[in-house]
Amino acid sequence: MRVLLITLHSKFVHASLALPLLAGFCRAPKRQLLIREYTVHEPKEAVLAAILAENPDVVALSVYIWNRRESLELADALAVAKPALRIVVGGPEVSFDGPDLFDRHPGLNALIRGEGELPLRALLTAWQEQRPPVNVPRLTWRSENRVVENPDGPTLASLDEIPSPFALDLVDLSRGLVYLETSRGCPFRCAFCMSALDPRVRSYSMARIEADLRLLMEREVPCIKLVDRTFNYDAERARHIFSFILRHHRRSRFHFEIGAQLLDDATLQLLEEAPAGLFQFEIGVQSTRADTLAAIRRSTDLEVLFENIRRLRRAENIPLHLDLIAGLPGENYHDFCLSIDRLLDLRPHHLQLEPVKLLPGSPLRQQAAQFGLRHDPHPPYTVLGTPELPFIDLERLRGMGRMLDLTWNAGRLGTFFQQLAEFCQSPARALERLADYWNHRHLHRRSLSQRELFLQLWQFVLAGFDGDARLSLRSCLARDFALCERCPADQTPEFLEPASREEELTLSKIRIQEEMERIRGRGIKLQHLTLAFDHLPGTNRRCLRLYLYRSAPGRGLEVEEISL
Repeated sequence: MRVLLITLHSKFVHASLALPLLAGFCRAPKRQLLIREYTVHEPKEAVLAAILAENPDVVALSVYIWNRRESLELADALAVAKPALRIVVGGPEVSFDGPDLFDRHPGLNALIRGEGELPLRALLTAWQEQRPPVNVPRLTWRSENRVVENPDGPTLASLDEIPSPFALDLVDLSRGLVYLETSRGCPFRCAFCMSALDPRVRSYSMARIEADLRLLMEREVPCIKLVDRTFNYDAERARHIFSFILRHHRRSRFHFEIGAQLLDDATLQLLEEAPAGLFQFEIGVQSTRADTLAAIRRSTDLEVLFENIRRLRRAENIPLHLDLIAGLPGENYHDFCLSIDRLLDLRPHHLQLEPVKLLPGSPLRQQAAQFGLRHDPHPPYTVLGTPELPFIDLERLRGMGRMLDLTWNAGRLGTFFQQLAEFCQSPARALERLADYWNHRHLHRRSLSQRELFLQLWQFVLAGFDGDARLSLRSCLARDFALCERCPADQTPEFLEPASREEELTLSKIRIQEEMERIRGRGIKLQHLTLAFDHLPGTNRRCLRLYLYRSAPGRGLEVEEISL
């Protein structure tokens, strides 16, 4: 039996973990399991042709919110092109579909609900032995002219029963990003999350976790992203894994989703010793409104969470990505803006603003009518309005999120944004003014280069500010521009303030000559820019800054700011 395990990614850089886990677990004599990964952007005809060229007996599609439509269309086309082909679908996006899915897609033969290893192996064994899969748990399947829904059944008692897909060389390690699972489930029951349906947490053994980590570190995979829902649900376990990585790491960096409120002092002390950039943390705050957190059953001590984030931020060695979700029960526009202000006050490296998605099967989806939540009926099931937050406010928040991505989250415009927030009296109001300006001029409809972004922000300043505020924002914009973009002498934006006084130019020339002597013969190209600032925040007099831009083959641009 020749079985193709297939998924459609949203981006090529993504690599599947689910399919290698299934391939390792479902191995059997006279059964060939092949993993094939495509993207939703590839022409359906090209994917169809590639699959059929391999002459499979079974195609199993892993379905998610980003590929539901494309996966089911592909299944329909496969069934027409090769009627004898058996087609299975599974994954979170179809786990709550019933027999009606088979009515809409007559080529489907089976649907696996929930965790896939045990049902898929049992299904393939039944088909290989030419018998109906009557005893396969969590399986919906077509039996001649009817659809049968088998009852639910157990999941794996021990995750170690799944062979390591890395040891079996089933995972493509060449894409720069690899997903790693060390546990399944979550002890918390947040209503918007699918993990709320099963509060159990199962962990792989520490020996298995260490073996997989060691293999990936030895292969020097650039980024290893752990998919555990709340990695540090057990403080001692998390601390052990952090310590193991600290002892054996090479060039890889690690991304974790953590609950910051669960970090104890021993773990924080350990994390403070980590090399800069080795760990990256994603922390879902979601809301800072107590009643909203209670409504979604999210138990969080916000003061402990905030203090732990401050402590992590003071260490300056771990990039922090915080999340807020708009459209949760009871939270209005003003409440959400307060959450933005509170989290940006913590100075995270990235703050993501996203509307809540009412996923099929999630408790919040089931309670949508109770809370008055209206959502798009199609993937990704985004909220479109609540009693407290109408669509127009959600759209305004979405625009603010885009401006956050262009400024703060992009690691540029930090000086400008902080000064703008001060003039606007809060970060949220600054984002609001930026979003309104962008929307009024339809700037979100096209992609802007970095230089165009700065030029548009200068027009924003000219249109909305005058006097000292304009002068200060101009200096901030000029500094941020110089920190991220080289500027040829004949292409100087009008908001830059090049040094012009003779004594300033002399100081700059001396420092540039010293630098040229230092790098002579090292294959480094040097460019420079000298700016004068009369209204830079934190200074009460004219100041001079020299910007050195170093570049070399195989290296990115290095920018150094020097006060003269």
